[in-house]
Amino acid sequence: MTATAGLTITRDGSVATLTMHHDFIAAVNQVAGENEIRAVVLASTGKVFSAGGDFEMMRHAHDNPDVRRRLAADARRLLTSLIELPQPIVAAVQGAAVGLGATVVLSCDAVVASRNAKIADSHVNVGLVAGDGGAVVWPAIAGVLRAKRHLLTGDPLDAETAFTLGLVTDLVDEPDQVLPAATVLATRIAGLPPLAVQLTKRAINRGLLQRAGEVLELSLAYEETTLASDDLLEGIEALQERRPGDFTGR
Repeated sequence: MTATAGLTITRDGSVATLTMHHDFIAAVNQVAGENEIRAVVLASTGKVFSAGGDFEMMRHAHDNPDVRRRLAADARRLLTSLIELPQPIVAAVQGAAVGLGATVVLSCDAVVASRNAKIADSHVNVGLVAGDGGAVVWPAIAGVLRAKRHLLTGDPLDAETAFTLGLVTDLVDEPDQVLPAATVLATRIAGLPPLAVQLTKRAINRGLLQRAGEVLELSLAYEETTLASDDLLEGIEALQERRPGDFTGR
């Protein structure tokens, strides 16, 4: 087992399990360079896979352009690292995957989820553009119209609906069944010829990388703009006070 800040990496033969807490770009890049690892399980601890954004961090970014640029750079590296990781990734989604967490899930190569889970990109609800990958992966996975329906409202998809629409590949009944099922799938993939598996993934993801090249920089720039907006602060206050927002478009 290897522990880094916010992340634990465990290995069982040719399968690596990354257990997320906060940042994990460095660990993804570490796994990419280990030829003996042939599949990855991406898991999280607790009742949710990812709870969404940090309001204090958003406020800090609102007042500091250097922080906004750093967040954009981190998001760019994260999405690219996941798409370009040679080994297939199986997401183990035991609960809600919100915001950037939804982008992470939809950047994976298979998604195992429990029926209680949900997937949501709620950037717009707090006054932000879904710039950190949502505008790339949602249309690619869900289709443009369905992506707009959920990115423009922030409405969540429950796991069963997501399974029907193809955003979840494997559905289990209970949260404690998710990680074992994801590990079984990753182990099966890891037992197949690695060159064939990895080059198949690379070929399929070429289109996603091209889409990222077309959209990601623009969407990140737009997200930076909304991070500096008055609507962001109003959106945060409205959510915390459980009231409708009074948005001005500034």
